[in-house]
Amino acid sequence: MDNKTLPQLLQHITENYPDYAAQYSKDAEGVFHPTAYRLLYQEAQNFAAALMGIGIQRGDRVGLISDNRKEWFITDLAILCLGAADVPRGCDSLAGELVYILSFADCKTAVLENEQQMAKLLPHLEKMPLLKTFILFDGDFDRTPYAGSLAGIEVHDFARLIKQGAALVEKEPSRIEREIALGKPEDLATIIFTSGTTGEPKGVMLSHRNFIHQVVRVPQCINLGPGDIWLCVLPVWHSFERLIQYASLGAASALAYSKPIGKIMLADCQKVQPTWLASVPRIWEAVRAGIYRKVNAEGGVKKALFGFFVGVGQAHEKMKNLLYGRTPQFRKRSRFLDVFVSFVPYFFLLPLRMLGNALVFHKIKAMLGQRFVAGISGGGAMPDTVDKFFAAAGILILEGYGLTETAPVIGVRRQRHPVPETVGLPFPDMEVTVRDPATGEELPPGKQGVIYAKGAQVMLGYYKRPEETRKVVDGQGLLNTGDIGIKTWKGEIKITGREKDTIVLLGGENIEPTPIEARIRESDYIDHALVLGQDQKYLAALIVPNFEKLEAYAAGNAIPFIDRESLITLPEIMTLVDSEIQTRVNRRTGFRSFEMIYRSAIISKPFEMGVELSGKQDYKRHVIVEMYKKEIAGLFREAAQ
Repeated sequence: MDNKTLPQLLQHITENYPDYAAQYSKDAEGVFHPTAYRLLYQEAQNFAAALMGIGIQRGDRVGLISDNRKEWFITDLAILCLGAADVPRGCDSLAGELVYILSFADCKTAVLENEQQMAKLLPHLEKMPLLKTFILFDGDFDRTPYAGSLAGIEVHDFARLIKQGAALVEKEPSRIEREIALGKPEDLATIIFTSGTTGEPKGVMLSHRNFIHQVVRVPQCINLGPGDIWLCVLPVWHSFERLIQYASLGAASALAYSKPIGKIMLADCQKVQPTWLASVPRIWEAVRAGIYRKVNAEGGVKKALFGFFVGVGQAHEKMKNLLYGRTPQFRKRSRFLDVFVSFVPYFFLLPLRMLGNALVFHKIKAMLGQRFVAGISGGGAMPDTVDKFFAAAGILILEGYGLTETAPVIGVRRQRHPVPETVGLPFPDMEVTVRDPATGEELPPGKQGVIYAKGAQVMLGYYKRPEETRKVVDGQGLLNTGDIGIKTWKGEIKITGREKDTIVLLGGENIEPTPIEARIRESDYIDHALVLGQDQKYLAALIVPNFEKLEAYAAGNAIPFIDRESLITLPEIMTLVDSEIQTRVNRRTGFRSFEMIYRSAIISKPFEMGVELSGKQDYKRHVIVEMYKKEIAGLFREAAQ
């Protein structure tokens, strides 16, 4: 494909696959309806013409505040057709966050999902002096209450603009195609503001070249093609889901819009029968937890059989990886020895695994639909227990890794040769090295260091922040990811932590909190765990419990309580949570003495998206530390005395 920009790619796909489904969207009754590529391209042209009619020009930045829906993709493509760039964010964003982003990005126009998003912005218009136009997807509402606030602001309804644009295109059919032809690979496509997990968000500038470079190489990693369907559950403004939108376009496959809520997602799997599902690890954790809850509730023989076949599946998968050369080589391995050791156990366990598939795992697979090929997991490290569980069940999960700054993929497990415990090989044509954090020297395989990446998908830079750009990208285009990892002897990457998240104790011990937190979250009684201890003598943890499980435990053990606030203060509950932590984080489970959790505090408020959690459900550590500084101070009070 000789397509330099995303709209040119859309033209190419529409010419070759006009009647293939591009989108599936739900109506009010929950029924999915397809939109063909022919119609998607026409609607994108119509909306582009309407945007041009209200003054959007090449080089403009347009705010796009919405969750996943068919209009989002139409709007995105329309903006790109004009050579403008969008500045996206989700509806769960706080008002202050939206105001900062729209103001800093110099947006004159903002496309909003609904009245609620407009209401967030209206009290802060003085902070966004350039913003003069709102376009609402759900634009049919009573504007009378906003009459005073909307003085000097144009408000348009999306559906009406589409009709106006259609009339303009009918008069001048080549109007938008001329604009598309002017597009260049280096043109700015989007400014995605980082979620601010470590401070003030920065606007990552990504070009058409950044995305196109990856889109044309996706088929080298996974067998994606025309007619495939992606179930979309991640925030569409996030760089991972953004690439999925374009990868789907590039392969003439389709996007089906769902939500990252277990019941809704799994119900939609039955309706749509997707082939692919892109997600973050927390979604797979939730699916696994739901399966185990159901199994534990049934108890008896079913629970025993389930546990037995999970064990068989994991053992067989381990032998299979050895036999097929899919075991990560952090040290050089003997291929002959691996085959010799695994050959007999592999075939011995095979009948038992097939029996497990027939009795147990086929039901789990059916939850994802009959056409399901694989899940792509990114945006964070997949917990080892979750990874092994789905492998045992015969469900392929391809873990990937990347940053918003790399649009976003750096590495991904290959569908034809997935290597567990890693995020796979670097993406085609991307150079990835592991370097000593002190000297910057490249390290050999098996040695842990900071990951650096170079390639055509590395960002243009941070918007209006050249000094911040120079801190992470050198003159040769080499990006310091800030992530800590190891390369295998075959080139796969294993992520072991985040340089900025690294905790340094008073004794000088360097600790990566993420693996500890993931292990603690394996408890049914714990939803979230934040490990703390910078410049302290020991580690401690903030715990967000699973209140339903705690209440059931209290009821089952005749422990009286008044409400949730009082429940978490009871000695029996504190002992239970501490026991759950100590059972999972100890020497027997692979942790060193200084990685043990010395104290913990249970908090009564669940973590919320947009507050304690980022859009991809990462912990906003600086926010949490500030919000719970009193509780954190109590955890280390003894150490300070």
